[in-house]
Amino acid sequence: MQPQTENLPSLPVILGPTASGKSSLGIILAQHFSGEIVSADSRQVYRGMDIGTAKVTHQERSLVPHHLLDVAEPGETYTVSQYQHDANEAIRAIMTHGQLPLLVGGSPHYIQTIVDNFEIPAVPPQPELRAQLEAQPLEQLLPQLERLDPQSYATIDRRNPRRVIRALEVCLITGKPFSAQRGKAHPLYRCLLLGIQWPRELLYQRIDMRVDERMQQGMVEEVHTLLKAGISHERLEEFGLEYRFISRWLRGELTTKEEMVQKLKYAIHDFTRRQLSWFRRDKRIIWLDGETNLEQHAIALVKDFLQ
Repeated sequence: MQPQTENLPSLPVILGPTASGKSSLGIILAQHFSGEIVSADSRQVYRGMDIGTAKVTHQERSLVPHHLLDVAEPGETYTVSQYQHDANEAIRAIMTHGQLPLLVGGSPHYIQTIVDNFEIPAVPPQPELRAQLEAQPLEQLLPQLERLDPQSYATIDRRNPRRVIRALEVCLITGKPFSAQRGKAHPLYRCLLLGIQWPRELLYQRIDMRVDERMQQGMVEEVHTLLKAGISHERLEEFGLEYRFISRWLRGELTTKEEMVQKLKYAIHDFTRRQLSWFRRDKRIIWLDGETNLEQHAIALVKDFLQ
């Protein structure tokens, strides 16, 4: 039975894979409907990580207020539970002064915890078990996760030992898959989920162009700045994608900058496939064609939704 949401506050959600145009569409919709944007991006919460996370610029933020950007230091761990609390606070504040909140981003867990109002049980770290798992190479941990929790295995960043170990830790302590740990609560909002889709090859071209642009904008210098601020290479590995591959190049694990950039592009393609795999399971999402009348289509759908 579907939960009743007719009398709940309205929350449009703009989602989609990397480089699909979520941020730009979110700004256009927020301007059209007197709205403010709540980011749903697991890396944009961190200060000093601007280029590598495609964070909206200060000029773009001057057009529309944005929330949940730059709320944590990169040396901290900002949890999904923290995000859920902070995002709901931001949404309530936006509604209180008569504006329309829009949830915009590409981090599936962040989006799902707001849309479905998951109850996130606290499973505290288990130092002894974690030490045992950390002593094993990632190549041994991944088959265990695939056996215990195929759904998490299919969507998790499999190059990130911290996330793999956490998922295994929860599975082993509770006896249940990590992906099944979140019990559903009553939804807080009536949501319209709009996804942006592109033909696969065209999306890859957009990704590759954006990687090249980031390198020109100073992505390597951003990583140097994080290292000088005391962020370790191990922590950069956890941030994934741009930060992981630049860190490996700076450590000499990749021979040339060109090799690093090419492997980074392939890694983002793979990440995008997993993003889409996750999103495609949610049949509530209305997919918009990124090539044809995207803005007009989205405005019409949001207008109908709000009426």
